[in-house]
Amino acid sequence: MAKKMVLSRAPLRITFVGGGTDIPEYYRRYGPGVSIAASINKYVYISIHKNFEQTIKLSYSKIEIADSVDDIKHPSIREALRMLDIRKGVEIHTDADVPANGTGLGASSSFAVALLKTLHEWKGEEVSQKDLAEESIKIEREILKEQGGRQDQYMAALGGFQFLQFNKDGSVDNTAINMDSKSLDELKSHLLLLYTGIEKPNAGIHGKMGESVDENAGVYRKMVDLGYKMLDDLSNNIWQNTGRYLHENWLLKKITHGLDNPIIDDYYKIGLDAGAEGGKVMGAGSRGFIMFFAAPECHEKIIKALPGLRYEPFDFSSEGAKIIYSEE
Repeated sequence: MAKKMVLSRAPLRITFVGGGTDIPEYYRRYGPGVSIAASINKYVYISIHKNFEQTIKLSYSKIEIADSVDDIKHPSIREALRMLDIRKGVEIHTDADVPANGTGLGASSSFAVALLKTLHEWKGEEVSQKDLAEESIKIEREILKEQGGRQDQYMAALGGFQFLQFNKDGSVDNTAINMDSKSLDELKSHLLLLYTGIEKPNAGIHGKMGESVDENAGVYRKMVDLGYKMLDDLSNNIWQNTGRYLHENWLLKKITHGLDNPIIDDYYKIGLDAGAEGGKVMGAGSRGFIMFFAAPECHEKIIKALPGLRYEPFDFSSEGAKIIYSEE
């Protein structure tokens, strides 16, 4: 029997190195691909409750009222309802701590994961975190044909600080990075997250990356090697090399992307001149948030040197997708 009301959330994430090697064009040919990422205390929230009128009512950035699943315009909601065979009589509301698109924190995948978590609970079904990730990948990558990798779905589902490995056979292995609390706090104190305000869609960027995989295979391999080196360091509570790894990854990713964004490049140079040791744009296509690694005493100087960017405080989150409230 369906629940009366369910509320869930899934975290957003920041990435460190390896992102881009999680696209199938790379890992299925040259794999494995890897990614080091961490979930943060910014979330996407999904609630569902019974709709007395037996229609389907949706509230996100728009309001939809549909008589059938086929009439729903929001693609992820439509396909998730189809996947779980929910046909009518529901009202779904969404909310998020950051805009749903264009920030580079994986919000669209967090949305899909949180939605699926909510719908399974609504039906009284148990689902593993990895199955949640794979179901969201099926919707986004296979059904909707949205280009991209697989790290965002896994991070939204699993949460925590993770080393993800994307194998040639399509399987994904995760290794939790368990640093001691002092080292984790030190790492966090060196990270500075700034919002660029650039939210243009990354249309075609993953396709361009996929088309150039063969010519950039050696560059991708260097990114993978960085991931293994950073994993080894962090597993031994060595966080001090993070800035160098980020900077090396920055230079490599500019090659694989095959594009430059002069505005982002200027931001990055200004950050380095103000004391940062390295950095990372969170989204594909040079958009959304940019993260710097810098000694805490340099943070204020970097913020002042980039007055057009908005400082966004955050913390790590150890939790993946979870049910916050469920009522029979």
